[in-house]
Amino acid sequence: MYFNLLSDQDMKAIDSLIADYGGHRAISEQIRQVREYKARQAIIGEKGHGKMLEQAEAYAKRFPKVDDFIKKENIKTSKKGICTTQVSGFQGAYVTLDCMRRVADNGDVLFPTEMISVVALTDHYVYSGDLLATLAMSENIIGASRFCSTCLLSTPWPEHRFKRVEKITGEKFDRRDLGDGISQIILKNMGTPFGNLGGVEVADNNHLIYVDTIIRTALETGANFFLNPSWSTITAACYFARKIPELSFKISMLLSTQNAVQFRMLMNIVKAYLRDDGTTPIYEINIGNGASPETFLQCAKELKASGLPHIHLTAHLRINPDLGMVDFNWTENAFKVLDAGCDLTIKYESDGTSRPYDTMAAYFLPDKERDDKADLIGDVIYHKCIRCDLDAREIMKRGHETRFARISYK
Repeated sequence: MYFNLLSDQDMKAIDSLIADYGGHRAISEQIRQVREYKARQAIIGEKGHGKMLEQAEAYAKRFPKVDDFIKKENIKTSKKGICTTQVSGFQGAYVTLDCMRRVADNGDVLFPTEMISVVALTDHYVYSGDLLATLAMSENIIGASRFCSTCLLSTPWPEHRFKRVEKITGEKFDRRDLGDGISQIILKNMGTPFGNLGGVEVADNNHLIYVDTIIRTALETGANFFLNPSWSTITAACYFARKIPELSFKISMLLSTQNAVQFRMLMNIVKAYLRDDGTTPIYEINIGNGASPETFLQCAKELKASGLPHIHLTAHLRINPDLGMVDFNWTENAFKVLDAGCDLTIKYESDGTSRPYDTMAAYFLPDKERDDKADLIGDVIYHKCIRCDLDAREIMKRGHETRFARISYK
């Protein structure tokens, strides 16, 4: 017997949310419009961040180029197995700008093409211009192929927003009153001091709050790539974005995709809600840190054999000191995967050393404190970029095509 992942009631609730925002086409069109650099510049200027973009443009002009390195080292990329570079921790506009300054001053760091941010989508972050400026620097100036934002269900939001979603969907959400008209979803399983990493626990119908937050953020900023930490939010994302081609999702390693059995479960979710053209909103899956290179290759083999559209598979090469095993280093395993002819996205949660603010705690700082410590967090990301650059250059020397941000090319 086969069980549908979403009931008629589940789909009706999601459809009602989409309709309340004007429908699939209206959402798609708004996202496209806000992704234009000129549109972003105008809005950011009104919000007081225009000078930041001018600085970012100046820094970007001093970034080094991939072709210069390839020519200098006489590199021949003849092997199968394409490497995509990714660094995590771009915590807002001030942090991103500080990292850009350091990379420009260095003059010899090739910038990653995928950038990950684990900033709660607070009203300040989404509506003050902070996220919009971050996206403008990352996507429009640096030319990152993907900038991933993170929706954390523990984020406090105005109470009226919860009431609105309840009215639209007919569902109820268990939350606490924080005062001043602010409420917060209650997480029962406090797996970490940060509230089960702020949203890995998605109980009852809380995936509807996830969907609503994604739509609001996308409409306001043009953000189009989001981290997805839970089985129900992945399922909901596949369904609600099936007619919004601008939106895509990255599946977190915190989902515990540590083996081929769990990977097959994910493939079943993807298969259940493909788009009409056969593609999927799921762009990327992080294979868990516990997986061996053999398991990674097995997952890639089964994905290819499944007939599903191409999905990028990612491995952490270094991780935060408080996220897992001390001295975790998957670099040699990455070489094995690439040498086997398998495409791989290399991700850096850390540069492999213990630096101040190279911790999960830095992901959960309040908005103002994060901005005040932008130079400290920017230093952490800068060293992650250095580590990524060093490994990526070695991968190129080994004969594999390696992808960086658009700014790294002439």
